[in-house]
Amino acid sequence: MKKIIKIGTRNSPLAVFQAKKVQKLLYKEGYLSHLFQIKSEGDLIQNVPIHTLKNIGVFTKKLTNIMLSGEIDMAVHSLKDVPINLPKGIILSAYLKRENFFDSLVYKGENDFLYDPKVHAVIATGSIRRGAFWKSRYPHHILIDLRGNINTRLNKLQKNPWKGAIFAKIGLDRLGILNNFQCFNCKILDWMIPSPGQGVIVVSTLEKNDNINCLIKKLDDQETRLSANIERQFLKTLGGGCISPIGAHAIIKNKIIHFTGILLSLDGIHKIKKTKIGTNHDLIGFQCAEEILKEGGREILEKIKKNIS
Repeated sequence: MKKIIKIGTRNSPLAVFQAKKVQKLLYKEGYLSHLFQIKSEGDLIQNVPIHTLKNIGVFTKKLTNIMLSGEIDMAVHSLKDVPINLPKGIILSAYLKRENFFDSLVYKGENDFLYDPKVHAVIATGSIRRGAFWKSRYPHHILIDLRGNINTRLNKLQKNPWKGAIFAKIGLDRLGILNNFQCFNCKILDWMIPSPGQGVIVVSTLEKNDNINCLIKKLDDQETRLSANIERQFLKTLGGGCISPIGAHAIIKNKIIHFTGILLSLDGIHKIKKTKIGTNHDLIGFQCAEEILKEGGREILEKIKKNIS
């Protein structure tokens, strides 16, 4: 009889949905599993902006510690929540095939505020990156911080006199949750470069657990792994994290990498964007980041650190 695999996940609706997706894929391979659900630090502390939480990996650290203790065999995460530098002994053993990576605006009523500069609007987001992009395009709008799982944020949007809130489109799609809110409309923000790794589900495991790593490898999508790691390479070179407005996206077509990376100031006024096409996945993200740093990126990052420290 095969061992029942213990899968760790946050207990938010989206996180559980993603863990169940991994569970179903494992079942197709002939493995039974059990979900081990927890509340992360990021889930428990919601009365302050996420970037003010100084600990690294506020959505992943607790699951990592539980895995290191041997209580679970693997943990399922959204890649954009996973720190660049993994704890010793932990690896990302599977990158599921990437889905929709766009951000989207969920809004009430008409969307004239997107086109008429005389119309002022209040837009909610808990993301520094999304906020900087929005200020760059709509400097006359007011931004407010918004925390919580998708249900919580949509309920807050419904109850408050805001025009809209920004969400990752894939989260809305996975839960089909907008069907429960007839008062909302949704618009894809295709001009907003996503967070590195957005739209990717990953599975982390213990490096030494050969049996688990061997079976979970069957779920790994190599093209997603490659493109997402290019984006994370860009992020690592800039030295950014959730405190920096950094966007990155890599697409691989016929073995050719098409990469776009951007760094913005907090107010969205200053931005440095780079695009490259090439075949060297070990260098392309690094090169774009280095060019950004040389062209004023270091000064932008220093100002950001001073403003939010």
